[in-house]
Amino acid sequence: MIKEEWKLKGSIDEPVPLGADLAAEIRRMCKEKNAVVMAHYYTPGDVQDAADFIGDSLALARKAAGTEADVIVMCGVHFMAETCKLLCPGKKVLCLDLKAGCSLADSCPSAELEAMKRSHPGHTVVSYVNTTAAVKALTDVVVTSGNAERVVGKLPEDEKIIFGPDYNLGDYINGATGRRMLLWRGGCHVHERFTAEALRRLKACHPGAVVMAHLECKADVLAEADVKGSTAVMLEYAAAHPELTYIVATEAGILHEMRRRCPSTEFIAVPPSTGDARNECEYMKMNTLLKLYNTLKYEWPEVNVPDDIAQRAVKPIERMLEMS
Repeated sequence: MIKEEWKLKGSIDEPVPLGADLAAEIRRMCKEKNAVVMAHYYTPGDVQDAADFIGDSLALARKAAGTEADVIVMCGVHFMAETCKLLCPGKKVLCLDLKAGCSLADSCPSAELEAMKRSHPGHTVVSYVNTTAAVKALTDVVVTSGNAERVVGKLPEDEKIIFGPDYNLGDYINGATGRRMLLWRGGCHVHERFTAEALRRLKACHPGAVVMAHLECKADVLAEADVKGSTAVMLEYAAAHPELTYIVATEAGILHEMRRRCPSTEFIAVPPSTGDARNECEYMKMNTLLKLYNTLKYEWPEVNVPDDIAQRAVKPIERMLEMS
């Protein structure tokens, strides 16, 4: 089916006229089609530069819902486009590449979560926003890395909780709140590649540098950090203290926005355990300016969520917004 659609509508990687200014063409088509482009912080820099809005996944979906646009182009990964569709049911939502998945979302299949719920009756399911719509439909309240501690803290102290899929985030919240949530054993393959040893080596080379680490990192990595939090927390801290030097433990795409906001500040990316210079998500890097151009041109691939799942999946997001 997908192959047939490609034959009819063209490949998202097909060439464009020689000498075409892709960024200018993207802006032209956005105006022509009443479209807006949303880009996650982890996408390539030229994609972020071409976007109307950049941010983390839920912030982008909420921003999209507040626009008057007819077409939303989500530059990120598939679950982000799904979340955008949940909050923008009347808009056409496009995703640059349907193969751009997420190791964290994929680590929690909906059927397995449903089985876990059955084996633990009476538990409230708290799910990280980095999940599929099908998993959100099985969830009582969704959280982000920025509000997870606050939302969980508002639940009754004796409430039994299943938290997933990010084990590291859940482990951090358990420690911060004194909870004993039952944790799903999932994780982000990018953040799992950071090591405390690599951080310590960088700290030795850059004494006085502030270490920032995302809450999806392992506990021993977080123990080395001065600033622990979401991408938004890191950006806000750096913007408030541009005179400092930063060692950054999250997907390296964030450095593009950090350097845009703080052009005179030194940001140092923590390398992964694989030995690469930068720790990058290959799924986020599947977003390219050429794919963005062709996605807008053909208004495809489009992402939809079945009505029965969408009706259930939006409720835990609404509950989170009420609680936070």
